[in-house]
Amino acid sequence: MHWAEELARRIIEKNPNKEEYVCAAGISPSGSIHIGNFRDVATSYFVYKALIKLGKKARLLFSWDEFDRLRKVPVNVSKVDKSFESCIGMPYVDIKNPFPENSDCKTYAQYFEKEFEESMKKFGIELDYRHQASMYRDGKYKDYVLHALKKRKEIFDIIDRHRTQDAQEGERDAFFPISIYCPVCGKDSTKIISFDEEKMTCEYECACGHHGTFDFNKDYNCKLSWKVDWPMRWLYEKVDFEPGGKDHASINGSYDTSKEISREIFGYEPPIFQGYEFIGIRGTTGKMSGSSGLNLTPDTLLKLYEPEVLLWLYSKTEPTKAFDFCFDEGILRQYFEFDKMYDEVKNGTAQDYAKDIMFYTEIKGREVKTVPMGLIVQLGSVVDFNVPMLEVVFEKIGTPYKYDDFKDRLDRAKFWLEQCSPENRNVLRKNRNWDVYETLTDIEKEEIKALYDYLKNNKFTLDELQTELYAVVKRVRHIDTENKELKQLQGAFFKNVYRLLIDKEKGPRLYLFLYAIDLNRYLPLLDFSYPKTEEEKVVVTEEVKEEVIEEVKEADPVEAVLPEITIDDFLKIDLRVCEVLKCTEIRKSHNCYKLVLNDGLKERTIVSSIKPYYAPEELIGKKIIVVANLKSARITGVTSEGMLLAGTNNACGCKVIIVDDKVPVGTRIK
Repeated sequence: MHWAEELARRIIEKNPNKEEYVCAAGISPSGSIHIGNFRDVATSYFVYKALIKLGKKARLLFSWDEFDRLRKVPVNVSKVDKSFESCIGMPYVDIKNPFPENSDCKTYAQYFEKEFEESMKKFGIELDYRHQASMYRDGKYKDYVLHALKKRKEIFDIIDRHRTQDAQEGERDAFFPISIYCPVCGKDSTKIISFDEEKMTCEYECACGHHGTFDFNKDYNCKLSWKVDWPMRWLYEKVDFEPGGKDHASINGSYDTSKEISREIFGYEPPIFQGYEFIGIRGTTGKMSGSSGLNLTPDTLLKLYEPEVLLWLYSKTEPTKAFDFCFDEGILRQYFEFDKMYDEVKNGTAQDYAKDIMFYTEIKGREVKTVPMGLIVQLGSVVDFNVPMLEVVFEKIGTPYKYDDFKDRLDRAKFWLEQCSPENRNVLRKNRNWDVYETLTDIEKEEIKALYDYLKNNKFTLDELQTELYAVVKRVRHIDTENKELKQLQGAFFKNVYRLLIDKEKGPRLYLFLYAIDLNRYLPLLDFSYPKTEEEKVVVTEEVKEEVIEEVKEADPVEAVLPEITIDDFLKIDLRVCEVLKCTEIRKSHNCYKLVLNDGLKERTIVSSIKPYYAPEELIGKKIIVVANLKSARITGVTSEGMLLAGTNNACGCKVIIVDDKVPVGTRIK
């Protein structure tokens, strides 16, 4: 039985005659919703699905805790505008949108809520949203607030039971389970200095200097403290189940305290609670760092993982157990395991536990195409992810996948290689690798020649090629018996072939690689029967190329200075430091790259004709200067939002102006 169904059965057992069960989750929109927070939603979502499966009516409730105070400004917001530090203490719902250029949202809360809600649609998760600022300010909680104030000393006693520190003299009398937001500064830096128990009014003072009177009967700009607010909402919404992180689940933690307040103050039996472990990240994240502006949100993960695979990771792992999202090669293993289980369920060979796990990963209206992610990565990189060529490759190796079969995974494979694991790209060399070839022994050279002759002079099937690759070593070395030494020699042979073809010691399965790729693309790289070409004699390093250019080519004549402009003219130009996140070729253009940049506020795309002068890897991660306020224009079918600065001269070709890495992204050049 799946863990979610076990919890669902406990819920039904506790209240068997309830007409509709409520599964709850909630998050404070303090910033981009982290993948760890998503476990809150996923856990409640699975229990909700289990209740439906058991024939019960259920509702999936989600609370936006946007009435919470801003405690700390996230790094990505602070980079944009340090003035947000002055908003600490204000509720998220009253703070301006930090990224107005990116959306039409008016408030801080709305921006991060919308970001999360859009990603939930991709998971097929429909939530019944509650906006807590509206619930409080509309007076929905009025009676509960008044009740908590009347019971404030009893609440204090419950909280005190779960503290390790003894209460100080007078602390109980001065305790109020509520914060008042100041009407002047908007913050919760207020202190109640007197309270009228009969009228339910108070006098308060704020750190900003404001003094005022607050009538809890008709003033609603206040909020209960967390350990009181939580059980109050359980009662209001009639919640049956709610998960929480292991910090809430700890002894004397939030749940222990809140469940007692729920019973003793509000008279409501607390919902079944499930604590969960936090989520880990494994492997280098490359460009997926804080400096790139890419946060580890559900939406970011969806650039790497199909939504079903993400749900599968949560579904197959009990809440009390941790698991990792992988940015290294472990992600390929995760896709493999998912595909295996998914296919077994689809073809009817799966065990019950696998069927249970997969039940919770299904998204209405979607069907997963289990094209091996490893193959897309390995073979796709060799053909530069060209779709027609990749279709040909799949056809040749006996797996005739079409674009519709692998389109969901293609972009994810590209994103993983570009952003997380560029070292796993498999790119054929442009010329023969004499440096490697000249280190080989005579008999190793004979093996390479034997492979070349076979490939050149034979038509072969995939199976025949696989057999030949193992036979080459045996034939050249006259070995008749299979043994450990032979396997080592065959492994060394494979390694030599990889080094000659892709400058790496390993790669895709060699027989698949050689069979799938156009023979004419790689066969010349194995032919050392003729001397080095002039091109191959040149040491191809950037430094040498630059020196040769400097020695051979003369500089262009210095042009006259353009007519004078005023300082006002100059100030109209917004020159801004940007970081190159991606650099990709444009199929329709021989000269242009499409560059995706982080300008400190958002991602922007520009098109630049620098392809003849730079390889993508030379630009990714570099900081450049961009004319940020140049009017957008369509170039080779791509909308370009600016122009980079570069020096163009016969002596050096085109040289992009690279900024010192210490200069922060978004810095204006003045």
